[in-house]
Amino acid sequence: MYKNKKVIVVLPAYNAALTLEQTYKEIPMDLVDEVILCDDASKDDTIKVAKELGIDHIIAHETNKGYGGNQKSLYNKALELNGDIVIMLHPDYQYTPKLIPSMVNIIGDDLFPVVLGSRILGKGALKGGMPLYKFIANRFLTLTQNLLVNYKLSEYHTGYRAFSGEVLKTIAFNNNDDDFVFDNEMLSQIIYKGFDIAEVTCPTKYFKEASSINLARSTKYGLGVLRVSLIHRFSKWGLMKSKIYA
Repeated sequence: MYKNKKVIVVLPAYNAALTLEQTYKEIPMDLVDEVILCDDASKDDTIKVAKELGIDHIIAHETNKGYGGNQKSLYNKALELNGDIVIMLHPDYQYTPKLIPSMVNIIGDDLFPVVLGSRILGKGALKGGMPLYKFIANRFLTLTQNLLVNYKLSEYHTGYRAFSGEVLKTIAFNNNDDDFVFDNEMLSQIIYKGFDIAEVTCPTKYFKEASSINLARSTKYGLGVLRVSLIHRFSKWGLMKSKIYA
């Protein structure tokens, strides 16, 4: 607990057997009340490792529901458990669990209801192994999004996020896509509803075992991001309605 607020870490897992233990053991359990892992029909021993580690709650999808579908299961479970602060941490060890205390402090002290771990703040993205084409795409998409949604973030594409329970209860995340654009739709919803967002510098780590989408899926994601940003702007102008802002 942090100031009588329940802290929950959620782990969206897919073929994470090789990195799950390292990730889990760095979670500050003196601060975190419960951990939820959702396995999205992995082909490896992710669930076996999760059980051996004694993770509090394990959700197993019988069929692959996608990255967004995985998160829906996790956030719904976190709300069912009355989480006040919910941190999404990838179990592939691409993001360090050591930033959890900082993210919890920001939300727990009512400074911001949302915190993102940004790989772009500072100059560590390329040094940490981010492919050049992904870095360029990240900068282009972020600039475009900042203009269209009328906000200012260093990046919209980090998978390291923390939310207050109030935010998760307010936005219609269950209406979002089940693929990778889910993340972007969530940020659009958060900004649309008027919640403020904080960012903390997060070290960038790309390595063999870390999950990463290929060029084709990255292109599909990029087009999806532009679509979400345009829908956001048109919705703000009253020119259209989208179910994600319900």
